[in-house]
Amino acid sequence: MAGERQARLADRIRVLIAERLEKGLRDPRLGFVTITDVRVTGDLQHASVFYTVYGDDQARSDSSAALAAATGMLRREVGRQLGIRLTPSLEFILDGLPENAGHIEDLLREARERDAAVAGIAASGTYAGESDPYVKPREDDDD
Repeated sequence: MAGERQARLADRIRVLIAERLEKGLRDPRLGFVTITDVRVTGDLQHASVFYTVYGDDQARSDSSAALAAATGMLRREVGRQLGIRLTPSLEFILDGLPENAGHIEDLLREARERDAAVAGIAASGTYAGESDPYVKPREDDDD
């Protein structure tokens, strides 16, 4: 039951923060930010907000600073919209999803290249033993 409430609250917080960021903050440092996930603790007192930023490292650091500066305002907005007794504290964490996806793509590409190399070797290979490796019964020479 508590897990279901956590999930509903996390989803609602994700939607509220995303809507507020879509309306825009007055911070010019904020880039193109996407809220990917929100995780709420079991006591509903802390919410970890995972986000990604489109752009380079400079855009990531600027957006991180802008979100850190706007944390109080976003928490107040979330508390006002949720209408619960205690508003969870917000922590913004840069999501490593794009970097992990890039790493997985590199690994898959390397695996495909190795598979192609093995297939090439197998196509030109020959068997190590006789041409007919099956055991046949002996034939007696009774002349």
